[in-house]
Amino acid sequence: MIQNSMRGIILFILVMVLSFGTVQAQDQEPLTNEMQNLLKSEPFNVGLLLQSTANFSLTDDGFNGGRRFGLGATRLRFGGAIDGGFDYVLQMDFRRTSSVVDAAVGYRSSEQFYIKSGLQKPDIGLDLAPNPGRTDFISRARLIGVMLNTREVGVSASGNFDNFDYNIAIFNGTGYSLNNDDRFMYLAKFGYNVDMGNNRSLYWGANGALNTTQGASVGNSGLTSREDRLIYGAFAKYDSESWFGAAELLMTSFDTPGVGDETITGAYVTIGNKVTDRDELLARVDHIGYNEIDSSTQLFILGWNRQVTSLISVQLNALGLTGDGDESFGLAANFQFQF
Repeated sequence: MIQNSMRGIILFILVMVLSFGTVQAQDQEPLTNEMQNLLKSEPFNVGLLLQSTANFSLTDDGFNGGRRFGLGATRLRFGGAIDGGFDYVLQMDFRRTSSVVDAAVGYRSSEQFYIKSGLQKPDIGLDLAPNPGRTDFISRARLIGVMLNTREVGVSASGNFDNFDYNIAIFNGTGYSLNNDDRFMYLAKFGYNVDMGNNRSLYWGANGALNTTQGASVGNSGLTSREDRLIYGAFAKYDSESWFGAAELLMTSFDTPGVGDETITGAYVTIGNKVTDRDELLARVDHIGYNEIDSSTQLFILGWNRQVTSLISVQLNALGLTGDGDESFGLAANFQFQF
């Protein structure tokens, strides 16, 4: 039975590869242009992201969602810039009970200073920055989910000075929840972009945060922090005409009930090649380790990204998880529309 399922899913993936691999690029996309003219302008910009996913665990367990078809991001976004240097964004994801993902108002006085207030992404974690339709792999690096809330409510200030950029912020520190114990999360991130010539660039930096909220959940780790929790790390991202890659280290230290002083370490390295104008081949090594709990796992991923048209793309991932005396393997696919 398992062998038949494996043959079926492998055949399905081969059909997808052959189908999307033979779709020819179109110089003209008149219907796409019509959509852009209707729905995208500076004061009112509509965005839409729809993802259809498939997961298959080769080891017949719950690894990477087990064996199922599902929905990835189902997002609708409204945003724009208005008079006086102000802007706004409202984004919803219809998989969530509370559908609001982003809700913020911003003001830009110059390239060096921009302030945003509301529900927004905390600028910590390199792999958290792109929207779900622009990530290198179907899922973000595991350190994002294990250590961070993907959204926070508060105020952030950011800007650019030539090749240098910064972001400082103060948040409730409780994620999507509007509840707060009168304590806050303080964040700082600094980055520097190096132009290496010949269309090559290296972006690197460091970030850190102190969450003073008591009893707060630590990402999706299942742990809670009694009092102050420190988050700190560094990152680098390389890009060129043919090769690209990223590396990130993020750690968090806190006191948790039943364990004591715990430190979680997350790190990953990604390398990719732009095989054609529409195809990318990628590989990633992703590590998560707990100090006191004495747990350490490594996730290995191979990926293929295909931009079928300007709005349609497909991702295929092969995954292997090792560590803690166990091994799991699986396949994943994502078929998406992003406007």
